[in-house]
Amino acid sequence: MALSREDALACLKGIKAPSGVDLVEAGLVRALTVEADKVRFVMEVDKPDPFMAAKDEAEAKLKALGAVAVSIVMTAHSKQPAPPPDLKANRTSEPTGPEKIAGIERIIAVASGKGGVGKSTVASNLACALAAEGRRVGILDADVYGPSQPRMLGVSGRPQSPDGKIILPLRNYGVTMMSIGLMTNEDQAVVWRGPMLMGALQQMLNQVQWGALDVLIVDLPPGTGDVQMTLAQKAHLDGAVIVSTPQDVALLDARKGIDMFNQMGTPVIGMIENMSTHICSSCGHEEHVFGHGGVKAEAEKLGVPLLAEIPLHLDIRVAADGGAPIVVSKPDSTQAKAFRDVAKALIADNKA
Repeated sequence: MALSREDALACLKGIKAPSGVDLVEAGLVRALTVEADKVRFVMEVDKPDPFMAAKDEAEAKLKALGAVAVSIVMTAHSKQPAPPPDLKANRTSEPTGPEKIAGIERIIAVASGKGGVGKSTVASNLACALAAEGRRVGILDADVYGPSQPRMLGVSGRPQSPDGKIILPLRNYGVTMMSIGLMTNEDQAVVWRGPMLMGALQQMLNQVQWGALDVLIVDLPPGTGDVQMTLAQKAHLDGAVIVSTPQDVALLDARKGIDMFNQMGTPVIGMIENMSTHICSSCGHEEHVFGHGGVKAEAEKLGVPLLAEIPLHLDIRVAADGGAPIVVSKPDSTQAKAFRDVAKALIADNKA
């Protein structure tokens, strides 16, 4: 039986790049053609040497699969990879108002009034859930002071810039991702004032080669500061999802976040109650650690949908810390289903 393109792709997905991501997810396989028993593709890399082992492995496995001839051409932009652009640099021209980002159909902000409510965990799982439903998804980690998406999505390495202007994002689990955390060391603090933050955010929006996306999820920092205002003023936001725990303190700050989006003219798509309930894995006892129903009541008061009640569960935390969100690591679990249901609802309502 002749080798198919799907067979070749499945084979290449089993081969890891030096970053630890498979060749297809890393976006290294270009112009793949399969004709009968001949396979050809291009590996687009910056330096060939680190990828020679993966190239040899790909050739051997494709031949073992039935390919008689395998042609793998490795291309390199330059002998030394160009450094990423300086995100502190001032842009020479500024948009005057909210603008659509080229190639991106919708932009959804995931926000919270305060930190520690699981906003980034919700954002990463929502992005992966939308990708699992067949959407073309990107995620922009705009939480500049606490970027966590590289860890949660299992992405490492610095984004490259072939010309010092355009930034090439990284990709995993079907999600295209960019984060300021990829530009700094994991334990390095980002000590920037407001103008630097605003300039960096605009460059990550406009100078990243996002490609064609159905939806870009923006993981915002907590609160109502410079990043939130810059995003709403410079990019056309299609909506915001507000994440909160049920406790009153979190809801107080969530209300402020909703009020900010109302003032900026950004529609609130709905609210998500995170850490809604905890069920003991030993005895099955259900306990509402942070209270219960507060977000539902707030959503009803504000006239916005309650999108989900996400449980407080160890597997969600372990999955996030391990670099594979629960939607990816345990897609059939009850916890993953909660995120998948949100994704399906957003698609059904033409929100994502």
